[in-house]
Amino acid sequence: MHSLPVFLRLAGRPVILLGAGDAAEAKRRLLERAGATIVGEEDTASLAIVAIEDAEGAEAAVARLRARGILVNAVDRPALCDFTLPAIVDRDPVLIAIGTGGASAGLAKALRQRIEALLPAGLGTLATALHGARDRIRRLFPEADARRRAIDAALDPGGPLDPLGETPDIELWLADPAGSDPVTVEIRLRSGDPDDLTLRETRWIARADTLCHEAGVPTAILDRARADARRMAGVPSAARPGVTVVLRGPA
Repeated sequence: MHSLPVFLRLAGRPVILLGAGDAAEAKRRLLERAGATIVGEEDTASLAIVAIEDAEGAEAAVARLRARGILVNAVDRPALCDFTLPAIVDRDPVLIAIGTGGASAGLAKALRQRIEALLPAGLGTLATALHGARDRIRRLFPEADARRRAIDAALDPGGPLDPLGETPDIELWLADPAGSDPVTVEIRLRSGDPDDLTLRETRWIARADTLCHEAGVPTAILDRARADARRMAGVPSAARPGVTVVLRGPA
């Protein structure tokens, strides 16, 4: 992973923007959407965007800003960037960011357009409803593991809260929430390439509370699981609570 994706809250915070022309104006609009206060080079800020077309001028500006400890994005100059600005799918409060580390803005744009077509306009409404129902969900499922499994089951394809479904209804789900039972799934890998996983296998790995694996299963596949999923070498001798996924190496 070449970069750590983060979402910065910029409302009311100063960001330096240098340069003129279409690229600078595009970055100005993006910063204004995020609520940032755009300031000049001599002002105090933690972030800066350099949209200067002249290569030498851009390099000099980046050097000056970095000397002050400011993190810099240099438009169309990935080698000079401390951070990059991704293509964004906005379903407020849901944000999806697509980055290529500066390798290809065109590829990020193409992926954004594909994802835009997949996601319903009401996705943000579902996120807001889930946030508003947090206390009720906690009362229904006091244990964190049971709560996570119930929410995962509701959000599954075809579930009552399927985010890609036509009418996810949180009130209907809360009236009769069915938590998922403990389950163990065994996956026999065809290769060590994560791209060879089926969509169903990828979903099971992402849902796993416990990930058990034989020796030799590549890290690239193990990393498809949640960061907080328990990992165990070998095959479990007894059933475990929640979703357990057993990964076996290629035959």
